[in-house]
Amino acid sequence: MIFDSHAHYDSHQFDDDREDMLSNLLPKSNVIGIINCASDFKSAEMTVKLCEQYDYIYGAVGVHPHETEEAGLFDEYRLKSLADNEKIVAIGEIGLDYHYDFSPKDIQKEWFEKQIILANELDLPVIVHDREAHKDTMDILTKYKPKGVVHCFSGSVETARETINLGMYIGLGGAVTFKNAKTPVEVAKDIPLERLLLETDAPYMTPVPHRGKRCDSSYIIYTAEKIAEVRGIETEQVLKAACDNAKRLFGI
Repeated sequence: MIFDSHAHYDSHQFDDDREDMLSNLLPKSNVIGIINCASDFKSAEMTVKLCEQYDYIYGAVGVHPHETEEAGLFDEYRLKSLADNEKIVAIGEIGLDYHYDFSPKDIQKEWFEKQIILANELDLPVIVHDREAHKDTMDILTKYKPKGVVHCFSGSVETARETINLGMYIGLGGAVTFKNAKTPVEVAKDIPLERLLLETDAPYMTPVPHRGKRCDSSYIIYTAEKIAEVRGIETEQVLKAACDNAKRLFGI
């Protein structure tokens, strides 16, 4: 029972075979749920269409930190309109990214805060992107206390514990399988199982042994196997816990 809590099937990398692949994920790989995460308004509109087309796909709408400068002024009405759909279960992917300089930090912070405020108003969880911005991300999360998940978690065990103490979940994906993945493995071993979500970030972050290939939700099995190994439990236990957690967080 695979539930992929973070994917991007609106990506151009799926343009050639999107319908074929999505129609076969459930029967072939037992993928019973996917959260497709938008990165801007255009991908949010496509996310809504995917949700309407596939029973097992749900959506998150929001503006990724990379896209905040291009998005211009915060458009609460447009985001609210996109979120006004029973299959839209979160505001995301939102957050901060200081690794690249696609958008100035002050604009990223403004969009992050305003999208969290909107999520709290709509009683929706947030899906948070945090890359090399742990302090500012945690300061904002601590200030507004949304429910949600920090996806593709890259912080320390201590930051993971702080995130969980805020009532949030930790999203782990293919990075735990990477050769030099010391910190993600430590986090995978330490966090409570009831606070774990599994994800792919498809088409990115493909796990070992398929590095270099386009990622899809069926590859979650390799992440689950690695987490099970470091925790000393069965893979099925990890998959079931993550599935139950995703349903609980997103109200599915």
